[in-house]
Amino acid sequence: MLPLTDGLLKTMNFNNVFRWHLPFLFLALLSFRAAAADTLLILGDSLSAGYRMAATSAWPALLNKKWQPQTSVVNASISGDTSQQGLARLPALLTQHKPRWVLVELGGNDGLRGFPPQQTEATLRNILQAVKESGAKPLLMQIRLPANYGRRYNEAFGAMYPALAKEFDIPLVPFFMEEVYLKPQWMQDDGIHPNPDAQPFIADWMATRLAPLVNHES
Repeated sequence: MLPLTDGLLKTMNFNNVFRWHLPFLFLALLSFRAAAADTLLILGDSLSAGYRMAATSAWPALLNKKWQPQTSVVNASISGDTSQQGLARLPALLTQHKPRWVLVELGGNDGLRGFPPQQTEATLRNILQAVKESGAKPLLMQIRLPANYGRRYNEAFGAMYPALAKEFDIPLVPFFMEEVYLKPQWMQDDGIHPNPDAQPFIADWMATRLAPLVNHES
């Protein structure tokens, strides 16, 4: 058994060492939590889900590989989803992934089904509000419809995205399909969805536009 004085000295030395290192342990914990929170959640439809291809070939998966280990990209996109379906899935996704940013790529299926633009706008507004209330930062992607849906409908549909971005004071990300449409060899037979050959281009194109928005100082 150690003499009482030796035991006191060892206890005092341990307390001093612990007290000295406590600030560093605290900073390390904060750094770990910050790093763990650096997740970009993509809430989208078939344009981001990788329609008729392996999920690992879709542009969000390629972007995830490009941005590791600083930022994880979680692709929560489902082919065929409307904005209302995306809103229904959102609370569970926010709880599960606790993202720092959420890119909303929805509304295309609403438009293709002829939903009133006011209805889609209201749902997107609810999505953006829910993201903000969770503490994450929303990013909104502009969506445009094929020209055969008519000028009046297309203009009303396209105008709601910049209006919502202005309302919430958030970035409006350009629509990557406007670049893909220019390359017929990058389109699937349906004329709507990009094929696997287009995915590396989309990933690079999106990385360039998202990099200033998804950063570690904001």
